[in-house]
Amino acid sequence: MSFTGNLGNSFAGGTLGGLANALAVWLAGAAGLTHALGVAIAPGLSPAMIYQRMVWGGIWGVVFMLPLLKGSIFWRGLVFSLGPTAVQLLLVFPHVADKGLYGLELGTLTPGFVVLFNAVWGWAAAAWLRTSGR
Repeated sequence: MSFTGNLGNSFAGGTLGGLANALAVWLAGAAGLTHALGVAIAPGLSPAMIYQRMVWGGIWGVVFMLPLLKGSIFWRGLVFSLGPTAVQLLLVFPHVADKGLYGLELGTLTPGFVVLFNAVWGWAAAAWLRTSGR
C-alpha cells in the first residue's frame, strides 16, 4: 500500500476509534458508571462531542502507520493509546480544562477512566486496520 493509502487508512481507523471512544464515554456516563465511582465525566451525546473525538482520533490515528505490534489488536491499541492519554492527563486537564493534574478534580479514578476510554479508541482503530489489511 502507498504512503497516502496508509495515511488515509490510519486516519480512517482513528476516526472509527474516536467514534467508539465517544460512545464509550457517553455510555459510561449515561449508565451512571462514572458517577457511581466518583468521577464527574458524563458528557451528553451531541454532534460536537462526537465530531471532536472523531477528528482528534483521526489525527492520532497516524501513529498506526508505525509498524509496531501488528500481531496484537489488544497490545497495539493499548500502547498507541498512551499518546492521547498522556496529552489528556498532562496537558488538557491541567492547562486547558483547569481540572488539575491528571484531571483529579473530576475524581480520583479519572486517570483510570481516561486510560480505559482511550484504550477503546486504540482497540477500535487497531481492529479496523487489521480488517483492512494494514
